Order: sequence, then C-alpha cells, then structure tokens
Amino acid sequence: MSRKTKDKAKRKAAESVSGSRSSNKTIAIVIGVLVVLAVVYLYLNRPGATKPASKPNVNVNPESLPGIQLGDAPWKSELNFLRDRLKIIGLPALLQEGTALHGHQHIDIFIHGKSVPVPAMIGVNVVERYISPIHTHDGSGEIHIEAPTVQTYTLGQFFDIWGVRLTSKCIGTYCEDPQNGIKTFVNGKPAAGDPRSIALEDHIEIVIAYGTTEELPNPIPSEHLFSPGS
Repeated sequence: MSRKTKDKAKRKAAESVSGSRSSNKTIAIVIGVLVVLAVVYLYLNRPGATKPASKPNVNVNPESLPGIQLGDAPWKSELNFLRDRLKIIGLPALLQEGTALHGHQHIDIFIHGKSVPVPAMIGVNVVERYISPIHTHDGSGEIHIEAPTVQTYTLGQFFDIWGVRLTSKCIGTYCEDPQNGIKTFVNGKPAAGDPRSIALEDHIEIVIAYGTTEELPNPIPSEHLFSPGS
C-alpha cells in the first residue's frame, strides 16, 4: 500500500471517530435537556406546589346550574351534577386536597328561625374519587378550603358546589317577599350587598337567615369554636 493511500485511510478513520464523538455529544446534550425538563416538571407539579390561579366564572347564574336545588330545606349534598357545576363555575375537580391554600369557615343557616343542617361531604364525590377545593367533611357546618391555588373563594361558590340556589333574593325555594327577607351576617355583624360575594376568609362565622325580623336568631352567632388543628 502506497504512503498516499495510507494517509487517506488514516484521515477517513479520524473523520469516522470525530463523527462518532460528535454524534455521542449530541445525544448527551439531548438527554441532558430532557432530564432538566423532567426535573422542572416534577418541581412545578410537586404536592403543594402553588400553581397560577385559575379564573373562576364570577358571572354564574346559580339558577341555571345543573342539579341546583330550588326546593325546601333541608338540602342534600348534590353530587350527581357536581363535576358539571365545577366546570361551569371554573373550579377544578381535584384528585386530592390542595395544599397551597388551607382555611376554614363556619356557617349557620336559619329558615323562619329554625336551624338548617349543613350536610357532610359537600363537594366530595367518593364514588368518582374527586374533591372540590371548597367542601365539608362532616355536618358541623365547618367549611374547608384546601385548594391548589391561592385566590379568593366566595360563599356563592360554596353554595354552587353544594347545589343549593343562593342569590341576593333567594336561598333554595325561599325568596324575599313583603314579609320575609334574607339577612346575612359575618362575625355577628350585618353583611351588606350580595351574599354570594362574601369572601371565605379564614375562621369567620357566617349566618344566613330567612324570615321576618322577629325570626332572626337572638343573639346572632358571632364566633365558632373550630375543630383542633383547623
């Protein structure tokens, strides 16, 4: 083999090695990028990670929501159309309780002076294994917010999740007339405006009373002893 031929063969071998190294380097870079993306994804989706706040639908007409209860009290926790209502009002059906925001409120409801029970498992569909950011665990009247996003939640959203009509004029079948009205109180003080807009701040006591002035509870509940750890 001539010297010229040998040099040509060496160059081809060197080019082959260089090309192999370049290819291996490219593969390593791609793998590195994928690993970084995977780590970022896992970090952003870790339990308790604060995600960008969703945009709840604040212009919901509760009377048009599927499964909404327009009848007499007491009212059950309506679950058959819960997922549909959550979609309409812009709240998620969670696989587990969120951890970005954790708070509790208590609500008392009176119709013509009589206390109305607030059922357990509002917003909790055990059969389909999902839970709303706003829900109840028991029949104590305590509302739980365990949400994946930090944002303001409202009393109207709670009633929409419950599946009970609440407007500025009506609760369930009970609507204002010349003799009867809806009165709302927060921590014992009258709350002006639409009750749906009441912000569910931590450890507040909410009272909704329908009836005549004489049928208002006396005294108006102004505080609640929350469960330990809440």
